[in-house]
Amino acid sequence: MSATGALERARSAVWRLGMVVPLQGPAGLFGPSCEAISELAARDLNNSGGVLGREVQIEVIDGGASPGVVAARVQQLLDAGDIDAVSGWHISSVRHALAPVVAGRIPYSYTSLYEGGEVRPGIYCSGETPRQQIAPALKWLRDNVGARKWFVVGDDYIWPHSSLGAVRQFATELDLTLVGGSFVDLGRGNMKQLVETVSNSGCDGVIMLLVGQDAVDFNRAFARRGLDESMIRFSPLMEENMLLASGPRATRNLFASAAYFRSMVDGNSMDLLGRYIALHGAHAPALNNAAESCYEGIHTLSALVRRADSTHPHALDAVVEGAAYDGPRGTVEFRDRVARQKIQLAVADGLDFSIIATL
Repeated sequence: MSATGALERARSAVWRLGMVVPLQGPAGLFGPSCEAISELAARDLNNSGGVLGREVQIEVIDGGASPGVVAARVQQLLDAGDIDAVSGWHISSVRHALAPVVAGRIPYSYTSLYEGGEVRPGIYCSGETPRQQIAPALKWLRDNVGARKWFVVGDDYIWPHSSLGAVRQFATELDLTLVGGSFVDLGRGNMKQLVETVSNSGCDGVIMLLVGQDAVDFNRAFARRGLDESMIRFSPLMEENMLLASGPRATRNLFASAAYFRSMVDGNSMDLLGRYIALHGAHAPALNNAAESCYEGIHTLSALVRRADSTHPHALDAVVEGAAYDGPRGTVEFRDRVARQKIQLAVADGLDFSIIATL
């Protein structure tokens, strides 16, 4: 963006947020929910005065395309002066492609659960990390279900591989055994073969690091093989759309951990669900963790902008430490550039989750 273009955008009455959410690929089933919640978040901000008095508008960008294609689209919008910030749920490979494009130019709130360790300036991660989300869940499942021997299945990209490294550390800390692991191409895995490998491993449970439709396909193959009778499954990425797509017969003994589930009954989360349904109707796309994370990402940026009294990423970097806000997940506070938040453990119950513990 030229200096003149940047000045014109700063003076604009509109603050445009590029929401990078998957509209295709294995995570494409999250897309409609993410788009719907982004509309609600923008309306909420505009009802409270916008962003430093500027009207919030959403520009949806397909985060399900290849990382290079997504980065090129964001670059195009940024160079044209058409976006003032970036947020949204998308996989870590896309985040790594976007980071150098937006660096030092506009703020970027990354909303998905991720592998941790993101410290680059101007990037604010509001999602869960393995230390928050996986370690305490494995401890609870060890102590309450007796699961000690685990097999890891995952998609073959950054988040699952990095999370496996964390799981190895957690296994040592918790006296657990990893009996094996297998990764499949994103969107192209042979789930029948993968399930046979799991069946022959002698594990008590499976840690699923699979995204969207890949997890759905694994759940169906797992249940068809009858493994749900003797093994549990645990996933840090399992939400309501994936339950619906898997079907209730494929989700027995399936556990998940996250900072948000639609079935949470505290005031903030129930208020969000009520307003979501009021805006979009009872047949709206399922409100889920991925979508709610988009709501969190937008409000993360809003909270930082208010604290800095600026929309520039350098100003936001100066105030991110200790920044906090209350939302559907409860209180979220940034410490050491990590969003600290309560994590819930839930078990699949038909087409919804029953929360069984706060981790």
